[in-house]
Amino acid sequence: MAWRGRFQPIKAGEARREKARYGSETSLSVERQASGELPPIENLDELTAFLAEGAKPKDAWRIGTEHEKFIYCRETLEPVSYEGENGIRAILERLSATTGWEIIRDNGLPIGLKGEGASVSLEPGGQVELSGAPLETIHQTCAEVARHLDAVKAVAEPLNIAFFGMGFAPTWTRAEMPQMPKSRYAIMRNYMPKVGGLGLDMMHRTCTVQVNLDFSSEADMVAKFRTSLALQPIATALFANSSIVEGKPSGWASWRAHIWTDTDPDRTGLLKFVFEDGFGFERYRDYMLDVPMYFARRGGKYHDAAGLSFRDFLDGKLSILPGARANILDWEDHLSTAFPEVRLKRFLEMRGADSGPWARICALPAFWVGLLYDSDSLAAAWDVAKEWTAEMRDALREDAAHYGLKAKIGKRTVQDVAKEVLAISRAGLQRRAKPGAMAVDETAFLEPLHAIAESGVTMGEYAARHFIEDLDGDERRLLAEASF
Repeated sequence: MAWRGRFQPIKAGEARREKARYGSETSLSVERQASGELPPIENLDELTAFLAEGAKPKDAWRIGTEHEKFIYCRETLEPVSYEGENGIRAILERLSATTGWEIIRDNGLPIGLKGEGASVSLEPGGQVELSGAPLETIHQTCAEVARHLDAVKAVAEPLNIAFFGMGFAPTWTRAEMPQMPKSRYAIMRNYMPKVGGLGLDMMHRTCTVQVNLDFSSEADMVAKFRTSLALQPIATALFANSSIVEGKPSGWASWRAHIWTDTDPDRTGLLKFVFEDGFGFERYRDYMLDVPMYFARRGGKYHDAAGLSFRDFLDGKLSILPGARANILDWEDHLSTAFPEVRLKRFLEMRGADSGPWARICALPAFWVGLLYDSDSLAAAWDVAKEWTAEMRDALREDAAHYGLKAKIGKRTVQDVAKEVLAISRAGLQRRAKPGAMAVDETAFLEPLHAIAESGVTMGEYAARHFIEDLDGDERRLLAEASF
């Protein structure tokens, strides 16, 4: 697809393009600094074209899985700080030495790694994220996760440090969380309390697992966006794993999902316009133009633009950088600062699930690939949700976070809907028929979700009860059981 307007994209080879597509904003940052200044955007069609350029034929669709995990000291049970002999900085440097991955820096400080088409980055509270490479099968992405976990454990275990996956830090307070020295996070920390009550908790005390998926056309993007956005609360319930808050049961299946309802209404939620007639790339572009900025980068520096207008940036009227006009990489940056339940870049990102153990990291891409990468399953999944109103979807988002599989949508329980949707996903994976070393397809990765759906009890609810009744509120035993 050709760009409209006078801006022409940099042609640096398909490998670089694929790497950037699924990498974190950190990897984009490094590539950006090497690219030099680009021509300013001359018309809005260029912004629309940037999104549309992600379309690709079905045989080129890939799966990019991201997961976050908490890191703590086994002796003190405290989160690991950035500095220190056994700090996160030291772990990144040792991980680079053992894997050969390149260190990513921000103001000279290590804040991530990149290699093999993937990247490791740090979330604001020291959560460690793997942004996986774009891969063809769930077998491959699950093997990638296993290799990564083995690599980080090999570096961390001699230091008496461990990692665990949950949607929310179950025992630590906000004040106990370390702060990572990334420039954009400093801007966000200052801005978050102005727009919501729980944004700082979102930044520092939550972990998620996500999957990035492709589309073939604008119509395919719309169908996948609508279906996945409507069903995102079903995934929230199936993956709910954050019921413990500061050592006590919260009464919520997913406290992480609840946090997102009080973070920043300008850039979160279920995006009602996605379900309106005429939705497409242009409408999403207009939404993003109205999302307030966080930052602008010039000369290798992040400039605090929190709350300012990207439209003003396009016109050279940004108060913090008078006369500077946005280019296409500024647009790419800005796209990463909205956090709806499904996010469009040049792929679709599923964002509704809590982090969890290894098997559930693999289950998340399997769930969505089965639903969205098979045309029959995509149609069947939309049939499940197409009659839901905006009010029903909003209520479901909150109720799924609160009550998990016991929540209701219309006359049906979420448990009932989850079972139906899992059957649809399973059929899609069977039709994909992507074999692994010991499997004819990818359906085995759904088994943990089938077990949860049959039980009607989310992992978060089970963990909260188990923590109180079986572990006697023992934090050490809880973290040990949750550790990878």
